Amino acid sequence: MKTIQFREAICEAMSEEMRRDNTIYLMGEEVAEYNGAYKASKGMLDEFGAKRVIDTPIAELGFAGIAAGSAMNGLRPIVEFMTFNFSLVGIDQIINNAAKMRQMSGGQFNMPIVFRGPTASAGQLGATHSQAFENWFANTPGLKVVVPSNPYDAKGLLKSAIRDNDPVIFMESEQMYGDKMEVPEGEYTIPLGVADIKREGTDVTIVSFGKIIKEAYLAADELSKENISCEIIDLRTVRPMDYDAIIKSVQKTNRLVVLEEAWPFASVASEIAYMVQERAFDYLDAPVQRITTADTPAPYSPVLLKEWLPNAQDVVKAVKKVMYKK
Repeated sequence: MKTIQFREAICEAMSEEMRRDNTIYLMGEEVAEYNGAYKASKGMLDEFGAKRVIDTPIAELGFAGIAAGSAMNGLRPIVEFMTFNFSLVGIDQIINNAAKMRQMSGGQFNMPIVFRGPTASAGQLGATHSQAFENWFANTPGLKVVVPSNPYDAKGLLKSAIRDNDPVIFMESEQMYGDKMEVPEGEYTIPLGVADIKREGTDVTIVSFGKIIKEAYLAADELSKENISCEIIDLRTVRPMDYDAIIKSVQKTNRLVVLEEAWPFASVASEIAYMVQERAFDYLDAPVQRITTADTPAPYSPVLLKEWLPNAQDVVKAVKKVMYKK
């Protein structure tokens, strides 16, 4: 095992796959000469050259379209968005082309593309740079959506995403790029669509994904002092979602809290709550609780931003509510 940063895990995954398969290439703003806006492609230009690590203009619509066209012609592009807030400029190419081409061509064209970059808030960046669109992309048939929460998962999931023949939305966090963790020295992959039980528990199930899951860990530590045992499930992949893992856990704990860094309306948490009431209603001892951001654009003020974001105390309150404890 070795200890590396999240950004290094991303870089290793891309580099290892590019060494394995010369049809894979990386493009995006500042990925080459600058080694990536977050240094997630450090050294890749030197190793693979300017034909496979390509700096693009500030034109997401253009290079998302290039990715779709090149995928139809046998290449396997990795597209880095400096933030998924900017993917909205190219969302037509993602949703109307990449997601639909395999079906519309009667299976003649695979679309092996990874669209990757930061998601959700990263501090005081303002309303237009602090949005989470996991549920937007997950709402689109034809797209897979992956949101890792640590370096180990990120590397294994990204390698699987790059090998996948369908378009994958791979969402990271600016606030996790410096996170460190042990990862294996050798080759490994993590299959898409498989959730991971990060902590075993008996009293309540907490489902989350991405960087906000750290608040669930803090809450579980605090609740353990009151002899409340939390089972924490990291979705890792939002679509396809591992419903079976959630249902199995709820059948054991009889209570569910969903923690998500996104707006509440039509959220990932809403989908989970619906599926649990459909498949495990008789196992529930309390209504499902969801914890999301406030239903407003993200504020710039640090005081307001703190109130806007979910935190560990929100999780503690929600758990106690489903436990009928004060």
